[in-house]
Amino acid sequence: MKITVLNGSPKGEQSVTLQSALYMQRMFPEHRLEVFHVAQRIRKLEEDSRAFDEVIDSVSSSDGVLWAFPLYWLLVHSGYKRFIELVHERGAAKAFDGKYAAVLSTSINFFDHTAHVYMRGVCDDLGMRFAGSFSAEMGDLLEEGERERLTRFGGQFFEAIGTNAPSQSQHNPLPETRFRYKPGKLARKVDTGGRKVVILSDHGKIGQGNRGANLAGMANRMGEIFGEPAELVNLNDIDIKGGCLGCIRCGYDYHCAYEGKDGYIDTYNRKIKTADIVVFAGSIVDRYLSSRWKLFFDRSFFNTHTPSLSGKQFCFLVAGPLRELPNLSEILKAYTELQRANFAGIVTDEELNSKTIDRLLEDLAGRAVKYAGTGYVQPRTFLGVGGAKIFRDEIWSTIRFPFFADHRYFKRNGLYDFPRRGVKDWIFHGVMGLLTRFPRMRQEIYSRHIVPNIVKAHRKVVEGQVLK
Repeated sequence: MKITVLNGSPKGEQSVTLQSALYMQRMFPEHRLEVFHVAQRIRKLEEDSRAFDEVIDSVSSSDGVLWAFPLYWLLVHSGYKRFIELVHERGAAKAFDGKYAAVLSTSINFFDHTAHVYMRGVCDDLGMRFAGSFSAEMGDLLEEGERERLTRFGGQFFEAIGTNAPSQSQHNPLPETRFRYKPGKLARKVDTGGRKVVILSDHGKIGQGNRGANLAGMANRMGEIFGEPAELVNLNDIDIKGGCLGCIRCGYDYHCAYEGKDGYIDTYNRKIKTADIVVFAGSIVDRYLSSRWKLFFDRSFFNTHTPSLSGKQFCFLVAGPLRELPNLSEILKAYTELQRANFAGIVTDEELNSKTIDRLLEDLAGRAVKYAGTGYVQPRTFLGVGGAKIFRDEIWSTIRFPFFADHRYFKRNGLYDFPRRGVKDWIFHGVMGLLTRFPRMRQEIYSRHIVPNIVKAHRKVVEGQVLK
């Protein structure tokens, strides 16, 4: 069999993910893997139609496609995202139709599920027959047991192709946006109290239909609502030379390989990090926002795993069927919580009523200003807490080198908050462990004492008693 491997790493041959694909080739020498470094060569594929056609021709003549990529900010790399967009823009989707597909990723298992859900949707949109996914930890290939697991995954992929196994789509096609938003007369302005508002949008070069128009309309209306002039920054106007290189030069002291070579870092530091309220405005392109937005998020990794927008108010404006994409909603919420910012809310153009959208925008702006004034940040959910603990544990142990900048920040700000027991805790748990070994005592404790004692301290707070 011939398998086309679409490598989503900007490091090309130096990709850890690619080594897993090549190991599959070694274990199944009767099959041939043809590798294309589509993320690393995305500029070439954009500018040279022959180079792009070479990839598509390989897909057309293949028995299957292996989507292989490392995780970049809760999804695939921006270059990979752009390649997927090119497939649709250039009418090349038919080359993928009916082909068997498998997904292989490497990461620290940090939001790998959102990347896999996205790629499964991409495969369904392309009419591919999905044959499984494999999410490896970065060092798994070095472990014998994990190599055996990878080999079984590869065997199942080839078997599915060989036996013409059936496959069922998990995603419905996304509906087109037919509604056109037309802002009405501005009812009122929101006094920002001198707080800085920045609106980031990518309208203008994508979604020339209703989505693009709706996005521009919502972004501009949001800017008009704020009493103090909000600064509108179009991502298409920022000088961005390229995507994240995965070089990890930023790991020691946050210095990026692009520093001084384009306008991204200056824009991020001077405009976004100094804002009190940040409005993110984007149109849905396939099952995410645009690759330009993905480029923006990827390049923010010069801050590595350190929250760089803590305490800010995040507002999201989305043009397109967000209700059909709970995975994207989760990504936006997770991004907010991982930044330790506040999720002020989302407004989309799905209401199909311009007056309603106007009111929703005014309400969102008002809430964002109110939250900014009080410094309110919602409690984090599993998305933020779980993600932060993965970072904490990995930086403490596995990836402290090369991410020394993260280690210093986490240590200085008390983020190494591993569970610690004091002397009282040791004594309490030791005594309770001893007592519960006796059946009658265990019955007494569990049936009569645990629940009342859990709520006891909380009742004291409700009754106004000061706890020490």
